This record gives sequence, C-alpha cells and structure tokens, in this order.
Amino acid sequence: MLIAEGDVLIVIDVQNDFCPGGALAVADGDTVIDPIHNLSVKFDHIVLTQDWHTPGHSSFASAHPGKNPFEQIEITCGMQTLWPDHCVQGTRGAEFHPALGLARAELILRKGFRKEIDSYSAFFENDRTTPTGLGGYLRERGLKRVFVAGLAYDFCVGYSALDAKRLGFEAIVLRDACRAIDLDRSVEKMEAEFARAGVVPMESSALLG
Repeated sequence: MLIAEGDVLIVIDVQNDFCPGGALAVADGDTVIDPIHNLSVKFDHIVLTQDWHTPGHSSFASAHPGKNPFEQIEITCGMQTLWPDHCVQGTRGAEFHPALGLARAELILRKGFRKEIDSYSAFFENDRTTPTGLGGYLRERGLKRVFVAGLAYDFCVGYSALDAKRLGFEAIVLRDACRAIDLDRSVEKMEAEFARAGVVPMESSALLG
C-alpha cells in the first residue's frame, strides 16, 4: 500500500503511565515505539494524542468510595470502566514516553480533560457526541485516510478508528504498532466492531515494503 498526501498517522497515548512501570501499564506497551518510528518516515502528516486527566477524574476508581479499579459503574452516558489514577495533568505519567521521537508531529491533541467524562476516542468524548475537534482539523487540512497506532488497541486506538470511520474517513489500524489491555474479551469485541464498521486492521509491513 502506498501512502498518499491525504494520509495521516495518528499515534495514540504513548505515555509513561501506559508503558511498563506506569500506573495503567499495557503489557509491552513500550514495544510500539520502534514500529511507530519505522512507520513515521512514510507519512508527511502525524498527529499525537495525549490522555490528560484532571486530579480526581470521574473515571478513576479513587473518585468513587468503595470501588476498585476495573469495576464498572453506570454514569450519564452509559457504563464506565473505573481505572487506576493515570495520566494526571502535569505529572510524569502523563508525559510521552521519553523514547518516542516524533518532533515532526503537527498536532498534539489532549483528551480526557473534562473531569466528569472520559475520552477514549481521539474524535469524541465518551458520550459519543461531544467532539474533540480532531475531525474538523483533519478535514480542513484535506486529510482523508487515517492510520492509527499506539495504546491501547482495544480501547483508545479502537474507538478512535471507529469514530474516524463514522466521520467518513478511511480508517486503518496498524496492529503490530499497538498493544492491548484485553479486559473481559475487549480485543475480541473491538475486532468485531471493526468488522461491522469497515475499519481495516493491517500489519505495518504492508506499508514498509
């Protein structure tokens, strides 16, 4: 597959808290960095996202007395998985992994900064209606095809790809440049959503040949 001028690589949440030693570490999360670097040279356009939570964010188990991480609760916009405190604004855990070297990125999009609602997707808050502005940004830049990599495959990467497709972009997930949490069959469920929506999972080798 050839990369075109209208293509963009969106690198999701390669932050310290999602990598080994972090507060919400994805297994082998830092191993996405080398494939992302290898891919990045093919793209003229790169966007980074950064989870950017307030202290006491409503998605944190610590904000709900008696609740534990990975339990679920009902909130206004549906079911919310409760997480350990992570990616709190201004902390080391919220910083990009120090090995991530993508200074060419044209945009850093921060998400999850509204205290009362989480934001898995790079395009919408978890109410599925409040936009982050990324869709409009890509359209105004004339970008039409989205390649998604990073953390985690079955949450923020997956929801970003699904929302890109919902907004009319072509959406491709680069599987070997992602790692998953795999909480309660979340990988299987996300891949079923990809199939229904027309999101294309692909190995990065298809772009590097």
